Amino acid sequence: MTRAGTDLFAIALGELGGVLERVDESSIDAACAMLAGAQKIAVYGCGREALQVKGFAMRLYHLGLPISVVGDMNTPPLAAGDVFFVSSGPGETSTVLTLMRVACEAGATVLLLTAQTGSSAAKLADFTLLVPAQTMADDQGSEKTSVLPMGSVFEGALFLLFEVMVLKLRTITGMSPEAMRARHTNME
Repeated sequence: MTRAGTDLFAIALGELGGVLERVDESSIDAACAMLAGAQKIAVYGCGREALQVKGFAMRLYHLGLPISVVGDMNTPPLAAGDVFFVSSGPGETSTVLTLMRVACEAGATVLLLTAQTGSSAAKLADFTLLVPAQTMADDQGSEKTSVLPMGSVFEGALFLLFEVMVLKLRTITGMSPEAMRARHTNME
C-alpha cells in the first residue's frame, strides 16, 4: 500500500473515531433499553443506511429479539409497546417521515438515528440518538468536513455504533455468544 493510501485510512479512521466519541453513551444505553423492552421491533433505513440497519436487524435476531425489517413480507403491524427503529442521517427523507407518522399513529415508539437534531424526523421521533457525522445533507462546499464521499462517515459510524449496541444488548438480555451463534442461519 502506498503512503497516500495509508494516510487516507488514518484520516478516515480518525473521522469515524471523532464522530463516535461525540455520541452520548447514556443515549445509547437508553436506546438499547427501549429495544430490549419492546414487544416488537421494526427497522428501516434508506440507501446505504438501510444496509447498516439490516445488518443490525440480523444481530437483533441473533440476540433473540422480536425483529422485522420494514418492506419484508413478514413485517407485522406495529402498535403500542413496539419500537420503530429508523435511521435518517439528513432527517428529511420522505419515506422515513411517512413511515414515522404511520408508526406514531399506531402507537409505537419511534427511535430515530440522525445527524440532524433540528430535522423534520427529529421533531417526529419519540427518542433521537444523535450520530454527529457528515451526511449527504452537508457534504457540499464549505460544509464538507470529511475525506470520505457523501454520507459515508455517518454510515460507517452506524456500523460501529450498532456493534457496540449489540454488546450492550447482549449484556441486557443475558444472551451468550454461543446462543447468538446458534441462531445464525445454516442456509448459506
